[in-house]
Amino acid sequence: MLKLAGARLLEERDAVLVRSVLDSAPVAACMVAARVEEAGIHPLRLGGELWGYGGKLTGMCFSGANLIPLRGGPAAMRAFADRALRRRRVCSSLVGPAEQVLALWNEVAAQWGPAREVRADQPLMALSEPPRVAPDPLVRPVRPDELDRYLPAAIAMFTEEVGVDPSSDGGAASYRARVADLIAGGRAFARFEGGEVVFKAEIGALSRTVGQIQGVWVHPDRRSTGLGTAGTAAVADRLVRGLGRTASLYVNGYNTAARVAYQKVGFRQVGSFGTVLL
Repeated sequence: MLKLAGARLLEERDAVLVRSVLDSAPVAACMVAARVEEAGIHPLRLGGELWGYGGKLTGMCFSGANLIPLRGGPAAMRAFADRALRRRRVCSSLVGPAEQVLALWNEVAAQWGPAREVRADQPLMALSEPPRVAPDPLVRPVRPDELDRYLPAAIAMFTEEVGVDPSSDGGAASYRARVADLIAGGRAFARFEGGEVVFKAEIGALSRTVGQIQGVWVHPDRRSTGLGTAGTAAVADRLVRGLGRTASLYVNGYNTAARVAYQKVGFRQVGSFGTVLL
């Protein structure tokens, strides 16, 4: 592959341009914006690198545990691919706007593939007004002392969604720490019945304008009972009315039941995400 000019590591001097890119698509950029707002652009603080393409950042990509291309045409994706392929792969997935994700994957697939799964159609949905259905009043923030009761539900959700048990292959301690951090930050929510989680969801990323809901899960015995709809409404309500943010999430296109539930809550599609699981 030809080495292309223009794919470069962004620095603090690029902060104004970076903010302009993030502000231009706040829902799609929420995952990256939340990191940048908290840590700045320096890789050691950010937990990854921001790459830019073009003098006015016609392309931008975050490279860390996930590879997240936010904007750019074919030339930018080729440039980002060239930079990614010149080093050891550290990401476990590509995720972000579908057009960029699929184009970038096309450039790196020969060396990084085969993928475990390519999810090319994931509607990106947003809600900026109070939910249209009544929030479940029993859905609340999980307390730190409830970690051991919450963790099995989080593992079950991750395993169902990604196809890998996050606690296997030596990952138990790191996944437990990740969930504990969400709980400590007041970003994990659940409905408990008899000491067991029957609904859960988390605010995975929180920028100054958008909160991204992730990990929505209903106990198998309680599915198709409305718990998912009312529970998601409760978390969305916390974001919209409690925190003054737009609530967002993305869902697999084939998950018709979830899409219908989110539409009942009031979510509307504002874009399309894609995910490549490695």
